[in-house]
Amino acid sequence: MINKRKFHTIIFVVLDGLAAAVSWSLFFAYRKIFIESDKFGARILVELDKNFYLALMIIPLYWIFLYYLSGHYKDVWRKSRINEISKTFTATIIGVILLFFTLLLDDEVRSYQSYYKSIVTLFVLNFGFTTIIRLIEAAYIKSSLRRGLIGFKTIVVGNNQKSYQLVKELLDPRLTQGFMIQGFVSVNGDAKDHILRDLIPTLGNYKQLPALIEKYQVEEVIIGIESSKHLDINKVTNVLEDQKVILKIIPDIYDMMSGQVKMNNVIGTALIEINHDSMPQWQKLIKRFLDFFVSLLVLIIFLPVFAILSIAVKLSSEGPVLYRQIRIGFKGKPFHIYKFRTMYVNSENEGPQLSSANDNRITPVGRWLRKYRLDEIPQFFNVLTGEMSLVGPRPERKFFIDQIVPFAPHYKHLHRVKPGITSWGQVKYGYAENVEQMVERLKFDILYIENRSIAVDLRILIYTILTVIQGKGR
Repeated sequence: MINKRKFHTIIFVVLDGLAAAVSWSLFFAYRKIFIESDKFGARILVELDKNFYLALMIIPLYWIFLYYLSGHYKDVWRKSRINEISKTFTATIIGVILLFFTLLLDDEVRSYQSYYKSIVTLFVLNFGFTTIIRLIEAAYIKSSLRRGLIGFKTIVVGNNQKSYQLVKELLDPRLTQGFMIQGFVSVNGDAKDHILRDLIPTLGNYKQLPALIEKYQVEEVIIGIESSKHLDINKVTNVLEDQKVILKIIPDIYDMMSGQVKMNNVIGTALIEINHDSMPQWQKLIKRFLDFFVSLLVLIIFLPVFAILSIAVKLSSEGPVLYRQIRIGFKGKPFHIYKFRTMYVNSENEGPQLSSANDNRITPVGRWLRKYRLDEIPQFFNVLTGEMSLVGPRPERKFFIDQIVPFAPHYKHLHRVKPGITSWGQVKYGYAENVEQMVERLKFDILYIENRSIAVDLRILIYTILTVIQGKGR
């Protein structure tokens, strides 16, 4: 059975398509009655030919795809009506310009002024109908949230007067934002003696959050601690690094003055959302397309090189050509990574070990492959299947992750994105020879995740290519 959120998303998509179809139909009539009649000096009848019906099927799909790239359907329950108007305005401008150059530029017109009229008319029709329908949809969603028909299952974290005031506001029906509070957990002290125990259920300690999120199907965690208390906040966020929940914290006056607090609701509690997803939806689609296209191209073009390297590895020492190893990837899921074998067989009989600059386990051919990073070529297959990306934090084995996490609990943050063949950490720091160097390299990968974009990926790829050409790998 389809859940309410998916149902509302489908409704948004269908109504967007309907708005686009109505707008195009009226625009089609406008072109016939005004533009073409003005061109030929006689009234042109509106005839619904096959081109009209073909466009009526394609144009709504075009607009829906454009809105999808713009992130309109990411979470329809969290729509802001003001933001909705702004995003619709921007998407409509882009959409109309693309339609003009692909469909309208070859129209029969009397003068260039007719083009301007067509663009303005199409924009007004599409923006007007889409915005009106979306505002009605958004108003319905807001009403459903206020009435408690839908909402976001939430857990509050906190152990002070600040969290008490926060919960009182969240429970106030006049200020509701759709939070369905399941209970609270404490950061320090005994939850049974907590100031919140008379307002909402006691769920335990913050360390139990992962289990509680799964049990109650929680979508949001609100940290009822001032943002200045970094130590307490870090303890909570480290526990939640690999959890698919929205994190929010109470801002202080410095956060407000720095511009971190964005007003999405006039009524309700002001909160800072901790958002690690800096890449827009349209860039994610481009990134995946580039991953697939480049990987396929490399595997095809470098097939002769692949064959030559396979022979070289086979002749260098006994053992298989390819080396397969289990690594931890996106969302903490294990997968098999492929590389050209660069070490002698049974090199880890004494357990997992990191390689070093003068590692005698590496074969002569393997040392050369590592220098130019040619041992990584088989990983383009991992990228092709979607287990990896061209650019992303390097995947690691669970054995070493278990050693890193006690020193750097935020390491789990790397699992929010797909691992990559190359990374900012690898470009800036190189390969790590021990856990301490892994932790040191971690800051570059965290920095990448917080700032990732297509432009950043391209820079990293360029630096990687230079590293390969100069033979600075190892």
